[in-house]
Amino acid sequence: MITPATSKVSLLDKPIATLHGVGPAKANLLAEELQLFTLGDLLYAYPFRYVDRTKFHAIIDIIPNGEALQIKGKLVTMNQVGEGRGKRMTGRLRDESGAALELVWFRGIHLLYRMYKIGEEYIVYGKVEQFNNRLSITHPEMELAARVGNLDQATFEPVYASTEKLNKRALDARGRRKLIKALFDKLKPADLPEILPRSLVQGLRLMSRGLALKNLHLPPDQKSLDGAIRRMKFEELFLLQLRLLQLKLVRENQIAGYSFGSIGTIFTEFFEEKIPFELTGAQKRVLREIRTDLGRGVQMNRLLQGDVGSGKTMVGLMSMLMALDNGFQACMMAPTEILAYQHYEGIQEYLEGMDIKVAFLSGSVKGKARRALLEQLEEGEIDILLGTHALIEPTVVFKNLGLAIIDEQHRFGVKQRAKLWVKNKPYPPHVLVMTATPIPRTLAMTAYGDLDVSVIDELPPGRTPIKTVHFTNHRRERVFGRIRDEIAKGRQAYIVYPLIEENENLDLLALEEAYEEMVQRFPVPDYQISVVHGRMKPDAKDFEMARFKAGETQIMMATTVIEVGVNVPNATIMTIVHTERFGLSQLHQLRGRVGRGAEESFCILLSSVKLSKESRQRIDTMVGTTDGFKIAEADLRLRGPGMLDGTRQSGVLQMRLADLAQDGIILGVAREKAKEILEVDPKLALPEHLALAVHLEKYMRAVKGWGRIS
Repeated sequence: MITPATSKVSLLDKPIATLHGVGPAKANLLAEELQLFTLGDLLYAYPFRYVDRTKFHAIIDIIPNGEALQIKGKLVTMNQVGEGRGKRMTGRLRDESGAALELVWFRGIHLLYRMYKIGEEYIVYGKVEQFNNRLSITHPEMELAARVGNLDQATFEPVYASTEKLNKRALDARGRRKLIKALFDKLKPADLPEILPRSLVQGLRLMSRGLALKNLHLPPDQKSLDGAIRRMKFEELFLLQLRLLQLKLVRENQIAGYSFGSIGTIFTEFFEEKIPFELTGAQKRVLREIRTDLGRGVQMNRLLQGDVGSGKTMVGLMSMLMALDNGFQACMMAPTEILAYQHYEGIQEYLEGMDIKVAFLSGSVKGKARRALLEQLEEGEIDILLGTHALIEPTVVFKNLGLAIIDEQHRFGVKQRAKLWVKNKPYPPHVLVMTATPIPRTLAMTAYGDLDVSVIDELPPGRTPIKTVHFTNHRRERVFGRIRDEIAKGRQAYIVYPLIEENENLDLLALEEAYEEMVQRFPVPDYQISVVHGRMKPDAKDFEMARFKAGETQIMMATTVIEVGVNVPNATIMTIVHTERFGLSQLHQLRGRVGRGAEESFCILLSSVKLSKESRQRIDTMVGTTDGFKIAEADLRLRGPGMLDGTRQSGVLQMRLADLAQDGIILGVAREKAKEILEVDPKLALPEHLALAVHLEKYMRAVKGWGRIS
């Protein structure tokens, strides 16, 4: 866990048991329940919300199903209702307006029945709902009004995370506020030193660190709270960017790479005579960025992201030709055999007639063929090797690997990527990792902040936009009619399902059951259907996909195994069944399987009639845009940063206050300020940066970047 800086000998390093009012028993409980061990842990466990104790809502004026509200009233009844699992406790709260609402508890009934007293006035907080024409709050937060009035007279009251065990030991929200107040009574200015340079604090008009921390816990008003949140959000993001940029500087200074000094005859011949289409402006820009990297004598670590069909493979191929021009081999690793072989076929076709040896390696290449390939590779007779995880096996030895490309890099683990990156001596190969899953700008700056990032944000000309529509299950016949229409034109169709077999807990049409329905609607011999799912053996799966690609079957029924790796230009309609069960990124990748030819293509989102708010938002986003970057931003807003591979281990996304979906502007400023400081003082050796350097060394070492795992 990343902990903000303190002085060398700090009060905040002391055990939490040393604070008045805690003691060993409560300290153990705080450690067990919330992992709070020191006074610093207590300080940096921020409130998750605040209650303005000056604002109360009259029950008579409440509109149910809105935001959580604060109400003050008298508890007039308490009753235990029901038996067994249906047992619950209900209370009735009446306020000065004369109206009443019901309070409901399903857990901790016996304890609460003794805790709350009929006739006492309480302050109640919770979301008001309407059930059987009654207003009610389930599991409300409650405190005696008299006790609240005696505590610090603050108008803004912090609310902290708690548990049932903590509540029983008076370590609920009120108890935590007492501890925080006791902590601030002990803290001196030296315990909360400023770590940001004075020029930065003054230039951005940031609140001082000590005041910001106090205002986060004990804000006198909304303005003070807003200033504290802004200061600490900036600090979180600035320190993270500074650490990632430091890692990048270390890598560039310490990890040498081969200098590809020239663009030679191979690249030139391909560019002038072989390339089958005009490169987009975005592709040309990215190639210039890669060309600059390859000529610096420092190992390239570049992330290339582009939407489905944006031409990343062509950029990868032309980058490999730069390696060949400088006397090196190149390789590209893909997560599935289908995708890897697709790259192999496509690249062979592009390079037809050129004196370049291209080979393919996967687990299915065995015996004499495999031994011969490995010998040729080690002798330098193979120029470009395409393949799967097989490329990272110890027996795969290159003569002089100069460039390694990893496609759909998020499908590989850190250790897998690292094995490929050390396939050459004395210097590691240059590395280009590619993803067809667009990454929001804020996430790219954090999760990949130490890498150089290139973006292909332009689709090649001639790509026909995909028309996306949404149907609910009661219009299934219309969906089947659309599929028949496309097949009648000589086209093909995908139908994607979220499950393989019937699951009693989910009201979903499973793939195996759906197949029986489809055979009835699309009978042999007029129609042929392929079925592909993740539990099939690889040979069987490849056979079915090959049939569909060859046009021998008109319909591909599949689970999400076709998310990447299938390129069938003749497929013009994609139907995604139970759309509400898929994430936005997955939906976008699936939609990208159609629209790969010149014909108009369609994506049909087929869902249940009843949809959650989030499912509705996902579907509306898909219908509204085909721009993968806009979809990625919407996904970030809906789900949060999620778990990109490696981010939890690196500590990159362990932020307390900053929200990447909302704080893009703060993040951008933080990264620019970090760059400015490192340009002037890369080792943070100047006096004004010493506190910053101490903090980074002590508390940010856990952050590991992506570039140094080679």
